[in-house]
This record gives sequence, structure tokens and C-alpha cells, in this order.
Amino acid sequence: MNSAPSNSLTSQMAQFAINLKYGDIPAVSIKEAKRFLLDSVGCALAAVPNHDMATMYRFIDKQGGTPEATLIGTGTRTNAGNAALMNSLLVRALDYNDIYWEQDPSHPSDIIFGALSPAEAEKKDGQEALVAIMIAYELELRWCLACFPGVREVGWHHATLTQFVSPFVAGRIYGLDADQMVAAAGISGSSHFTLGGVVAGALTNMKNTADPLATQGGVLAAQMAREGYGGPVAVIEGKEGFQHVIHNVELKPEILLAGLGEKFMITDCGYKAFPTEALTHQPMSAVLNVMQHNSLVAEEVAKIHIQTTARGADILSDASKYDPQTKETADHSLPYCLAAVAADGGVYPNSFEQEKLFDPRIRALLGKIEVVANDEIDAMFPGTKRAIATITTNDGREFVETVDNAKGSPQNPLSDDELIAKFRANSEAVMSTERQDAIIEATWGFDEITNLQDYMKLLITEK
Repeated sequence: MNSAPSNSLTSQMAQFAINLKYGDIPAVSIKEAKRFLLDSVGCALAAVPNHDMATMYRFIDKQGGTPEATLIGTGTRTNAGNAALMNSLLVRALDYNDIYWEQDPSHPSDIIFGALSPAEAEKKDGQEALVAIMIAYELELRWCLACFPGVREVGWHHATLTQFVSPFVAGRIYGLDADQMVAAAGISGSSHFTLGGVVAGALTNMKNTADPLATQGGVLAAQMAREGYGGPVAVIEGKEGFQHVIHNVELKPEILLAGLGEKFMITDCGYKAFPTEALTHQPMSAVLNVMQHNSLVAEEVAKIHIQTTARGADILSDASKYDPQTKETADHSLPYCLAAVAADGGVYPNSFEQEKLFDPRIRALLGKIEVVANDEIDAMFPGTKRAIATITTNDGREFVETVDNAKGSPQNPLSDDELIAKFRANSEAVMSTERQDAIIEATWGFDEITNLQDYMKLLITEK
């Protein structure tokens, strides 16, 4: 195995991942990691009954593997790589988990089970698992800050960033040394560049699967490196590495490495109050405010006019989004989400069930919705994600609402009580209140857990 130069980017990230100690992490950051864990397992439990998850459960079962890590929902035991894929996919499946969007968007909780599934297999305790979760957040958030423009802006999916994070997360759990960490980063970071096409146009199952595959890729890369397998030692800045190949993006290493181990960023990440694509949240919040504050019902609406970013007017409101036929398209359809908010007073996981997609009240509103790009709003993005909603009623009244910070953002956060309510709503269909209570208690006390398999058993569905 080749040794990397000590000043290479992956070497410096490896030193962070190896040297971070539980006692070095501020209590507020540990609390936030537990909050994101509770949110993530709730999202996963809500997804368990979905048809596409049944497909993936069958796929995972057919792979076989050493029974060392537990699948959420079924309780099936499989190898850590398969468990990381399935559990991460469950977290991601409803598009209801966390969100961070600066130069690039990401959902760092997609990587949580890149820590927990290996940690269960390796019999690590809760504190060590929390350290690995912190590594996931601290590296992923910095990648979202460090590229100009973001890789998503030039056609790549954010799994392209996750491939450089997940090997350090899993590598920490597997106890890799610096050279092995760098090798794992080289293996994963040279093999999971992901096209933005998975979230453009009419969407498929791959919309939610791309990032979990990059999480699994990091687990497999760490396992390979542990056995002595090598990978490119300068996969970011080396010849034909990230910086060379994605030449229309400027990576700023000083941002990528800034404050690692000293300034913790996890509290900058947001939660989702709606199970939809992140840029739908401000427009939805604006429409919801108008409808509620003025006691309007869907049948009174003549027109909904939305001013938002160019991305919201293009990718989220193209022709396919006005006639969504699948959940994957509907939860990335700004018109559908706006219509559902206006018709139902909110958007919930069951808003995307197949029968609901053709609800006549929602369908009647789709043709009344117009989404346009606003240059001033675009100039504020991504620092401010403003949306302006103008709703005109059948009798000629007009209401205007501007929203900058969606519920769940750090500027408009979910309280513990609101987060618990979201968890209960997500899990009530598959488990009792008593089991929910046990999960909440275990998650708040996660740093005291000595056997992660016991925690994972709590995530087996009862209904």
C-alpha cells in the first residue's frame, strides 16, 4: 500500500478522522447528532412499508452475507455493507431527512448508517458511533461549502461529495491507520461520481438510492483498505483526480479543511418539516401561511403565482412536474407540493401514495399554478432561499407572502418536542407508543449504549 504525502487533502482528513475524540466534541454538537439520529430512524421507519423498499429488502436478502448488522424494519441480519445500503436508503426514501444547502446540497444523515452498521458489526459502543457520525457531518458540510460553483450546478449529484466522506466514517469504525484511510478514500473517491440525471426530469428509484450507494461504497472501501488494498493517494488534487477532471469547479481546500476538530458545524444543518425536495419548502411555507392566515380553502383559489430560484422554476417545475405519475417525481414537483399544501393544509408521507397523486382536488389546482424565476432571488441563493407566493382568489382578492427560512432550518428550528412529534408521526404506523418511547429514550442516551445490536432491535417493526 502506497503512503500519501502528509499534506495531501485526504491525508489531512484522515488525521481528523483518526484523532477526533468523543471528549473533544461540544455537548451541543453531541445533542444535535442524537437529534439527527432520532429524525433519521423515524424517516426510515416511515419508509419500511413502501413498495420500493420491499423490492430492496428482497435484493438485500438475495445477496446473503455474514449476519453482523441489523436491517431497520425487518430485523434481518446481513453484512455491514449491505446493512449500510439498506438502512441508508430507508433514511433517504421519503426525502424527509436532513438538509444542508450552501454551494452544494446534501443530506448528511444519508451517511449515519455508514457509521452505525459497521459499528454494530465491530461491537463498538454508542460514543464511538457518535464520533463517526460527527465525522460524517463535519466533512460533508465542508464539502458543500468548498466548491465554486457547487458540483450540482455543473450536472453532478451530491453523492459525488459523499464518496469522499463515507470512507473516513467507516474507516474510523474499522480502526484504519492513516495510510489505510487514504487508500479507502482513493478507492471510494475514484468510483462513485454520480450524474445529476438521477434527480432531473421524470425521476426513478435512483433519486433516493444514489447517496446510499456512495455510503455503502465508503464502507466497502474501508473494508478493502483494512485488508491491504490500495487506492489513489491523491484522489482529489492528483493527476486526473477530482480537481483535474471536474475542471469547471474550483475546489477551495482552505474551506474544506477549515476548523476540522475545532469548529463543529453540525448545528448549521437543517431538518425537513415536509417530506419533499429542499427548495420546495420556502414556497410551500409561503402558500401554507397565506391559506391558513386567511382561512382559504382550495376551491377559492384562482391562481398561485410563485417567484423562486431558477432551479425551482426549471428542474422542480418542468412539464413532467405538472403531471407526476410516481412518488419520486411528485416529491420533487413544486407544482404538486404547492397544490397538496393548498388542498390539504400540509404535505405528509402519505401525500405521495399512488392513489393520492390523482386526488381531484390536487389535480384541479395544478393548472392554476405558475412558477417563475426571479433574478433577485437567484442572486441571494444559496445564502438566502427566498420564495414569494401570490395567491389570487376567485372573487379577486390577492394575498402575498415572502418566506426566507423554512421551518426546520437553523434560523427557524424544530424544537425537541416538534422533532419528537415528527418521529412519532413517522413511526406510528409500524410500532406501538411504548416502542416509540423506548427508541426516544435510547437515542437521547445513545452515548451510554454498550451494545448497538440492542438499539437496532428497537428499530424492528411491530405492525
